[in-house]
Amino acid sequence: MEGNGKMLGEKVLGNIAKVIVGKEQTTRLLLTALLADGHVLLEDVPGTGKTKLAKTLAKTVAGEFSRIQFTPDLLPGDITGLNIFDSKKNEFVLRKGPVFTNILLADEINRATPRTQAGLLECMEEQQVTIDGESYLPGKPFFVIATQNPVETAGTFPLPEAQMDRFMMKLSMGLPEKKEELAILQRYMADEPLDELQSVLTLEELLQARREVKQIFVHKCVMEYMVSIVDATRQGGNIIMGVSTRGNLALLRCARAYAYLEGRGYVTPDDVKALAIPVLAHRLVLGYGSGGSETARELIQKLLDTTPVPTEDFTV
Repeated sequence: MEGNGKMLGEKVLGNIAKVIVGKEQTTRLLLTALLADGHVLLEDVPGTGKTKLAKTLAKTVAGEFSRIQFTPDLLPGDITGLNIFDSKKNEFVLRKGPVFTNILLADEINRATPRTQAGLLECMEEQQVTIDGESYLPGKPFFVIATQNPVETAGTFPLPEAQMDRFMMKLSMGLPEKKEELAILQRYMADEPLDELQSVLTLEELLQARREVKQIFVHKCVMEYMVSIVDATRQGGNIIMGVSTRGNLALLRCARAYAYLEGRGYVTPDDVKALAIPVLAHRLVLGYGSGGSETARELIQKLLDTTPVPTEDFTV
């Protein structure tokens, strides 16, 4: 089982690297969230490759893929679907929305109104869709990759805290370094690498990997370390609302998936440190004038620096 995770990671990340130059840690975290059965929010300025990364992952996994381009006039029914009266059959027929898929790209999610953004809440958390009182199941697995521009960008609506808490991770692509940007220009001179990309992971292999992730061992002292970090976010100061229990569970699930990709059968404190900022920072609600997510990331880093790290033998 331990070797399976490392081989799977090398296979998937190597395939993504055929399209995406650099950003190895971002793609590894994205795969971690996929194996942990969570959802990811990619935030950055336009043109940094958020949508490209989402499409590349979707094509790497041999499942169904749908995309929603969020706009101010988008309605909740455009996401979930709705019942339409069929005059020939003299009955209402369900027209399924794009959430009935395996990998859903919610592109520029914060350009839609909060009412429409909330249309994804039930799908993301409960993995079901309710239309006119009837419940339906989306694809299995169901993974949402949402992209958004920074809130300072014109024409955007900030995501409410309830929606933010449902994203397992919030990641940022960042601008490439000079050498990486040169490699991008050279790679895209002749053709579009994404057009030639082939899938390397079947849905059954993905579901099997998720089952193996659940077998990764987590020592009690490592769980206590997670609880100490999360509890420290609830101790006031400039933090109005700390990390919820859902956030702590997300950290646990991600830590197991991260260890799995590293080829280990157990979680270490270093796994927790590598994941704490992308998993926890976006869940903090800070006081007025405290800045944006950058300050939240700094606060989590400060807690990591001051929280005692367990020294017990956490392999057994």
